[in-house]
Amino acid sequence: ALTTLSGGERQRLKLAVHLSQEGRIIVLDEPTVGLHPADIEAMLALLDHLVDCGRSVVVIEHHEAVMAHADWIIDLGPGAGHDGGHVVFTGTPTRMVAERTTLTGRYLARYVEEGNDDTPE
Repeated sequence: ALTTLSGGERQRLKLAVHLSQEGRIIVLDEPTVGLHPADIEAMLALLDHLVDCGRSVVVIEHHEAVMAHADWIIDLGPGAGHDGGHVVFTGTPTRMVAERTTLTGRYLARYVEEGNDDTPE
């Protein structure tokens, strides 16, 4: 039963179901929740493969490794809830790190500066 699976196992199962579908556009909402760091790396490799095969992947995510790995970021803010909902940045992770104009940009810059640079060139 699903109730005997760990959070990470449930998340991997949900990802497998969604990624096996035939759609050309895949939308994932916080797919890293409950995943081990090694599983996140495997997920990023799988998402790269899907893009290489011509599929579009949209990911709603707070995890810095996923943001750094993205081709394009759309940052909503400036805050959460009633204080958010406005596009405050669009561009590459590299540009977001360089500009640091948003809270997300500052967090991503700190992540990259700590030696976790996975931003595309």
